[in-house]
Amino acid sequence: MCSSDLVGSDSGDTVILPRVVAQVMRGDLPGPTGLRAPDPTRHTTTQADADSVAAGAAIDLLREFDLLIQTLSSTPVPELRSGGLGVREVKKLTKLTGIDEQRLGLILEVAAAAGLIAPGTPDPEPADGNAPYWAPTVAADRFIEISTAARWQLVAWTWLNLPARPSLVGSRGPDGKPFGVLSDALYSTAAPLDRRLLLTVLNDLPAGAGVDPESAAQAMVWQRPRWAARLQLDPVTNLLREAHAVGLVGRGAIAGPARLLLAQRGEDDAEPVINAMAKVLPAPLDHFLLQADLTVVVPGPLLRELAEQLDAVATVESAGAAMVYRISEPSIRRALDAGHTAGGLHTFFEKHSKTPVPQGLTYLIDDVARRHGQLRVGMAASFVRCEDPALLAQAVSTPAAEPLELRILAPTVAVSQASIGDVLAALRAGGFVPAAEDSTGAVVDIRARGARVPAPARRRVFRPLTAPPPQTLGAIVAVMRSVAAAPRSGERLDPAVLIALLQQAALEQ
Repeated sequence: MCSSDLVGSDSGDTVILPRVVAQVMRGDLPGPTGLRAPDPTRHTTTQADADSVAAGAAIDLLREFDLLIQTLSSTPVPELRSGGLGVREVKKLTKLTGIDEQRLGLILEVAAAAGLIAPGTPDPEPADGNAPYWAPTVAADRFIEISTAARWQLVAWTWLNLPARPSLVGSRGPDGKPFGVLSDALYSTAAPLDRRLLLTVLNDLPAGAGVDPESAAQAMVWQRPRWAARLQLDPVTNLLREAHAVGLVGRGAIAGPARLLLAQRGEDDAEPVINAMAKVLPAPLDHFLLQADLTVVVPGPLLRELAEQLDAVATVESAGAAMVYRISEPSIRRALDAGHTAGGLHTFFEKHSKTPVPQGLTYLIDDVARRHGQLRVGMAASFVRCEDPALLAQAVSTPAAEPLELRILAPTVAVSQASIGDVLAALRAGGFVPAAEDSTGAVVDIRARGARVPAPARRRVFRPLTAPPPQTLGAIVAVMRSVAAAPRSGERLDPAVLIALLQQAALEQ
């Protein structure tokens, strides 16, 4: 190549060089710049440490999945006509769950791809509209019941093969419009390829070798130079952040279960991954720590049955590796509404608390239980009964009960045409602590069970293309050569022109 192919001049003092020379001089050449593969290792840790950090991230993520399913059960979110969720709905979910928008977008995308949530008509149907709603599917109930390791495997496998880029949520596209959560604008068939490339680069490193986004991007570009445009620092930073959030990477190093996940060939080949994650996850605890300020400190994951019992009587105040619950009068009343008794609550705390039960908690349970259920609400449409005639008369005359049109039938019984739920809500608004009962007089829980939609029949999945056999490739090349040699017009194409046309066709997809 002569010098005239490389430089040009429009005056005696000006030299024009190709753009690639300037990129090399600035150090921002999009492709590989050296002849040897770069070493992306920036720090080292032990494999056990990386596994521990990844397991902690997995536990946090699964807790947020549970929170999202619970939130959408009670408050289904309407779908936009163009598909996905609107900005207002996403902000509402962010406020209800306490999960930031970027992370919430990731959880929603993975949950939808895994079939845990879907748009449809919930049962029961919300009363504030007739549009399709995003709500949990029946598959979400099965997801909640399986083991923690199996739940993580499903989430991680779904993320690895997710044909979308959740990291784009909140940013704007070339047209200036923001990328919406669960919208088709996030669809990308290249996203699973980039994720697998990242994990492959990490998998090739020694155990415990950690990377940062910049070194990971350089190594990925070296592996796939033609993908360099989409493997720059910002996209790789997002990929690495998501891998940490899902629990596949800890401290920049690939986790042990992630190595097996990378080798997994299909959904039916999940058992080795589940077993590996089960060994990494901390053993579930059968105890917690009660504090004098009526908080409950949980230093690790609880047994599922114990966690459900604690959720019934306390409210999460701080989430994380060590969760903090708060016990209050409303939370105790919620437990009593669900059928728990004062004696059962005392036994529960005495059995599972490693610290002494505070005397204030004992008094609070007894006080709420003493007042709870003095007013009994049943079906008449509904009725209210009370062993204390004076208390019943006070309840009937309270301003909050006026819309109920309660009528006293006997000194201890009143009836209303309002539903049992409306009667309970009005009496509670008036400062009373009523309980619902069945035909036998036993306390029953009449809370709504949460909305569900049918599981989608089909969902977007990524299926990597299989390499064509040599016979197919040979036939394609033969056809291309024959067309180039003898096109229909009878004019022979120059090979350089043909190559340029093929490159242009590949560039324009």
